[in-house]
Amino acid sequence: MHFGDRGSESFGVLLRFFRERAGLTQEGLGKHVGYSKSQVAMVERGERSPRGQFVEIADEVVGAQGALRVLAEKELKKHGLPPWTEDYLSEERRAAALHVYQNHVVPGSLQTEAYARAVYDCHVPALDDEDIDRRVTARLERQQLFERKPRPLVSYVLEESTLTRPLGGSEVLKEQLRHILQIGRLRHVEIQVMPHNRRAHAGLNGPMILLETTEDRRLAYVEGPSGGYFVSEQPDLQELFARYGILRAQALNPDESAKLIDEVAEGL
Repeated sequence: MHFGDRGSESFGVLLRFFRERAGLTQEGLGKHVGYSKSQVAMVERGERSPRGQFVEIADEVVGAQGALRVLAEKELKKHGLPPWTEDYLSEERRAAALHVYQNHVVPGSLQTEAYARAVYDCHVPALDDEDIDRRVTARLERQQLFERKPRPLVSYVLEESTLTRPLGGSEVLKEQLRHILQIGRLRHVEIQVMPHNRRAHAGLNGPMILLETTEDRRLAYVEGPSGGYFVSEQPDLQELFARYGILRAQALNPDESAKLIDEVAEGL
């Protein structure tokens, strides 16, 4: 039984009830399901979704007699996302800072519903309608990033080509560009554009996502056609953060970027 990134407080409360009734500590349950004590605690607080065989094993170990299975099926909706994407989203939800460079499409955390649906309509292999609906829902939930407290520091560097590729048609793109402008007005968000006329820049190796955690830990995430992976070791991590810093210096500043985005939207 495998679920999406989003946890459930209701499931966590029931898990804790049965665990304590069975006389198990979080560490004790973790040994059965292959989780650390802190990971079990996160599931019980609703901050993390159980993965793998967690629900089946925990249900048997704590003597829940199927109650955990039933609630998990109801509360923890499967988004159908690849495992590496779910792992990344788990980190994004807790990030104290998020920095994104994208050169193909508008980043997922900035996408409107119509734009996200157009992206998934182009997916290879093709997805069925139910899969697309689940993935679009999961993508829109990521915009809680802009509302949660404490506010994370968020920045984007977008290639100008991401603003002109008419995914979904001109009306969908225009709505998407207006949405980017709206998000860019938030005090804790900065959006910059890398213009076409930059002959070379520090992001030519491809997109990247950089995260800083509340524990002052730095992490990078790189995604390609066959999957994504985290970069957490030096010197590669330091190089990616340095590259992003250079990118921001080479891109248009936020005001110039907003003006360009508005001009593109007006031309549609």
